[in-house]
Amino acid sequence: MKYLPLIAAAAMLPLTAPAFADTDSDNAMTAEVLSNDGITGTVSVTPEASGVMVVKIDLQGVPEGEHGVHIHETGDCSAADFQSAGGHLADDKDHGVMVEDGPHPGDLPNAMVGEDGVLNVTYFNNDLTPDLLKDDDGSAFVVHSDADDYTSQPAGDAGSRIACAVLAAPKS
Repeated sequence: MKYLPLIAAAAMLPLTAPAFADTDSDNAMTAEVLSNDGITGTVSVTPEASGVMVVKIDLQGVPEGEHGVHIHETGDCSAADFQSAGGHLADDKDHGVMVEDGPHPGDLPNAMVGEDGVLNVTYFNNDLTPDLLKDDDGSAFVVHSDADDYTSQPAGDAGSRIACAVLAAPKS
């Protein structure tokens, strides 16, 4: 029971909504999700004053179950299978939180979707930066058909790509 005092102390802290007043609006990105299977919605990536990137996913029509979600290295969702988005945004890291030289900056936790098909989640990512997202070939957000196993190289064995959103387009 050594954790009880910490839990009790945490319970006494005032509950306040986080303030995101210092958002870097010049580097904030919001994109509509493309899908061949009826998935709709948006994803946004916003840098905060702390340097943390806030990734907010708000989708409907996603198949029930656990899905890998990632930031990919190329801002192109033009291919029917979304392979045009390239691999994960890796920045010379290995894939997965369970490997020694991981994770990729583009690795995000799996998302669980219920019967209603709604995927609504917010993630905090310390490894993404506007420079990585807005490099010469841009970046994309991808939803996979299956869960990421957090270890398989190079992409976590997360299955096919079922939705995609261009966060930053390639520079001309």
